[in-house]
Amino acid sequence: MARVETVRIEGLAQLDRALRELPDRVANRGLRSSVYAGAKVIRDEARAQAPKAAQSLGSKQPPPGTLKRSVIMKHVRELSGGGRQTFYVLVRHGKKYRNQGKRGNLSQDAWYWRFVEFGTRKMAARPFLRPALESRRRQAVDAIKQRLTQRIEIEARALNGR
Repeated sequence: MARVETVRIEGLAQLDRALRELPDRVANRGLRSSVYAGAKVIRDEARAQAPKAAQSLGSKQPPPGTLKRSVIMKHVRELSGGGRQTFYVLVRHGKKYRNQGKRGNLSQDAWYWRFVEFGTRKMAARPFLRPALESRRRQAVDAIKQRLTQRIEIEARALNGR
């Protein structure tokens, strides 16, 4: 089973005070936008590090690039709210095809991602999710801080303009 990594940002007293001054709906919207920016940094790095086959592996196998296309981020409403926003960066599996426009229908079923990430007894691990988090953790936190500062200013101006 995959492990869940949590990034907790503490010590942002000024931003916390500013968020408390805004109405809950506005504060949650700004917080969701900023956590989205941080999750996007991790997702993009995971996509960049995901291995891609050099050529097709056969008609019964997913086409090259399926693993990269299947790395997504998802907002979890059940775990969000009350000054907390949760996004998962994960690999989509079980979805067969998605209309890709000019590129045609490409598979989104990366059912094999666990074997790549953790390895098997016959195959060495080629992790891409965990290293993406470790290498971009600081940039994700910076993106969250930057977006949160912007959103607080925008929302405060909108409230004062009423």
